[in-house]
Amino acid sequence: MNNIEDCGLKKVALFPGSFDPFTEGHETLVKRALLLFDNIVIAVGMNSDKQYMFTVEERVSMIENRFDGNERIKVVSYSDMTVDCCRREGAGFIVRGVRNTKDFEYEQTVAAVNRNLAPDIDTVLMLSDLEYKDVSSTLEREKLLHNKKED
Repeated sequence: MNNIEDCGLKKVALFPGSFDPFTEGHETLVKRALLLFDNIVIAVGMNSDKQYMFTVEERVSMIENRFDGNERIKVVSYSDMTVDCCRREGAGFIVRGVRNTKDFEYEQTVAAVNRNLAPDIDTVLMLSDLEYKDVSSTLEREKLLHNKKED
């Protein structure tokens, strides 16, 4: 028994975010993360201090529909600490996307806090594909709002 497969352990990663909405950039990161991990748990965060365009139920449903039939992906919602969600879901890793140096600095700080809270959970930063480096949920929301106003 000298490798993780022999022990029956799977490498599970949590991909947390508000996903308001879930973008093509997010989807690409999940697909790339599946090359590294056995299972991905997409964790849709709920923060009562934030105003969302979509309810948490709508966000979960949209993501589930996008990955319908992929048994390696699970979608959950959470409102507590990310490391607590990791523990509930059996995830030993947190996957985060990085588009630029500003994202990197922010994610580095968050990763350090999470590592301090849960030394057994590691953060993996993945660079976004160049075609998605300027895509953000904020911009996608603006597009959706603009399209609604034109209707």
